[in-house]
Parts: sequence; C-alpha cells; structure tokens
Amino acid sequence: MFSRKASGIILVAIIAITAVLVLSGCTTPTPTAAPTGAPTATPSAGPREVLKMATTTSMQDTGLLDYLKSDFDSKYNMDLQWTSVGSGQALALGRSGDVSVLLVHSPKDETTFVNDGYGWNRTQFAHNFYVIVGPSSDPAGIKDLTNASQAFTKIRDSKSKFVSRGDNSGTNAKELSLWNMTGSTPSNITDSSWYVSTGVGMGSTLTMANEMQAYTLSDLSTFIHNQKNLSLVVLVENDPKNLINKYDLIAINHTMYPSSNYNGALKFIEFMTSKETQEKIRDYGKAEFGRPLFYADVLNQTT
Repeated sequence: MFSRKASGIILVAIIAITAVLVLSGCTTPTPTAAPTGAPTATPSAGPREVLKMATTTSMQDTGLLDYLKSDFDSKYNMDLQWTSVGSGQALALGRSGDVSVLLVHSPKDETTFVNDGYGWNRTQFAHNFYVIVGPSSDPAGIKDLTNASQAFTKIRDSKSKFVSRGDNSGTNAKELSLWNMTGSTPSNITDSSWYVSTGVGMGSTLTMANEMQAYTLSDLSTFIHNQKNLSLVVLVENDPKNLINKYDLIAINHTMYPSSNYNGALKFIEFMTSKETQEKIRDYGKAEFGRPLFYADVLNQTT
C-alpha cells in the first residue's frame, strides 16, 4: 500500500498535469502573418461547361465564330463547340436533341421548327444579303438587274451553267424560292445539263462555280471572304426585298430534351445580342475588306 506521503505527491502531480492540459487547450495560437507581397490565392473557376451548337456554314467560312469564341468562353467560363452545316441539317440536329442552340438562316423552316415545339427564344441578331455571282463575261446578261428572279429566268432561258448548293441549307432554300418565282424549278426542268447540284457548303460551292465559270447564289459575307481566290464577280445584289439574309439564334426546348444546356444557350443568346458583341459584329470585316460582312440588327434595329 502507498504511504500517505506518496499518495499526496501523486495527487499533487495529477492536479499539476491537469492544469497544464487545460491551459494549453484554451490558449489561442498566434496567427502567422502572410509574407509581404505574397500573391493571394484565387478560387478555381472549375471546369468549363460545354455548349454544343449547330451553325450555318457562313458563320464558319467567314471566321466570325472563331473571332467571338474566346470572348464568350472567358466571360461565362464555357467551351462553345459547334458543328458547321447547312441550316436544314442544323435544324435536324436540333430536332434530335444533339445540340443545345442553333445559329441558322432559313426563316420558313425555323418557323416550322419553333411551331413544332422544338425551339425557344428565337432571336434575330444579324443580317446581310445574298448575291448572284458569276463569270465577268456574264453569258446570261444579268449584270445590274434589280430583280433576282428575273436574273434566274435569264440564266435558265440561256441555259447558262448554274451551280447550286443542293444541301437543304438556308441558301439553298432561298435559291429554290427564287426558282419558284420564275415558274420553273430545277426539279421540273427537263434539260438540266446546265444545272449542277454540289451538296456541299458555300465555300466549296463557290470554288466549284469558279472552276466551271458558272453562276451561283451566295451570301455576300462568304463571297467577300473568299473573293481573293475567285475570278467570279458580283452581278446582282440590288434586290433587298428578295435577297435579304437574316440570321437567328434558337435555344432547344429544354422540356423536350432535359439534357440540353438551356442555361448555356440563353447565355449565348445574351452574349450575341449584347452591345459589346453587336459592335464587334458591326465592325467585323471592315479592316480587311473595307466593308462589314454582317449588319448587327440588335444594335441598329434596322430589320
């Protein structure tokens, strides 16, 4: 058994140790000061959110989307990815839910698309004009006509070579509407050796028309962007009623396709219609070509 003296020593020791532990637990450590001039850590923005879009080829061929992409991506921490096809194919990608937003220029087909419930928030943000281009020799004699359907009539009657995109694009839809105005579409022309359908985009169609020294219908922006590689010239352009070319944005119906990035689509529409972006669209092409490739409709409210 312990003696009373030993027990007292042990008791005192226990009390002393307990006091030390209590005091150390209650003591607040002095914070270490950050070194002067040390960089402040910035929270990570996280991985970029992908926004998939189907767009008409003219936006790709002219370089406008490449020009605007970095601004959009950095502003919204997103990664805009697009497939460049004719408007008909773009609308088909929207119908299948493979993309979240469309950039197209086929008004009649767009109206059907929205009315069928596939798209929301249809917004016109820009326009330019179609032109009829062809060889400078102008075998059909259409130069400076102010009626596009009359020019098509002369091309048909003279059986001058014409190259069509034939790809269900907005440009192809406009071309077919002009043929309809002449009363004779390519589908019911018995001798169509002069009419060639490519099934490809505008840039490639212009190249083929140039090689064949044929006429074709093009949006003005793509023609100007490729003009340095072509001998074709603009022959008909002063028919604004029939040759206007409107570009629209459409978000895919999120209730029909829950996996679509609807919020991202709205951000893209917001971005494309913002004053800053509209000013960039307005000025795009001026420095290189001496004229704009597109007219900024939200900024100008012209159409």
